[in-house]
Amino acid sequence: MKLIILDRDGVINYDSDDYIKSVDEFVPIPGSLEAIVRLNRAGYHVYVATNQSGIARGYYDEATLQQMHDKLRELLAAQGGRVDGIVYCPHGPEDQCDCRKPLPGLLERIAHLSDHPLENVPVVGDSLRDIESARAVGATPYLVRTGKGERTLAKGEGLEGVPAYADLARFVDDFLTNEDG
Repeated sequence: MKLIILDRDGVINYDSDDYIKSVDEFVPIPGSLEAIVRLNRAGYHVYVATNQSGIARGYYDEATLQQMHDKLRELLAAQGGRVDGIVYCPHGPEDQCDCRKPLPGLLERIAHLSDHPLENVPVVGDSLRDIESARAVGATPYLVRTGKGERTLAKGEGLEGVPAYADLARFVDDFLTNEDG
């Protein structure tokens, strides 16, 4: 089985410093859905790992989050694509959980759900916490410039050896081309 893990906000959909709090605010980044479909067609199982501290902060509830994920699944299905699983951390930074990235809990949950080891599995994110969680499980991190990616690059800390791409579509272009040879 071929596996790839994506962060959500800033990778698949537009992000906001004010949080994505409703289905209407969940807007895919141009090309991101098509990129996921291309990964599916290349035989990849796509999982999403996302921090959703807006739940702990009271900005939205888990039912609203589920509606956002239903919208993502419907938009992908309309193009012949899918995500195989979505795991999220509903906790805030002060909650002392083990699932909030940069901790590896979400990725370990994906390893369990997919019954697939994470060593060298591609993990695409837009923040240092995505990179750190990937490294913690032996996965291979990639950064996109969308979402918080430009800010992450500007800080320049902890990104040694991490390739950066304009967006998810560009990452998938390069990734699938290099996979083919």
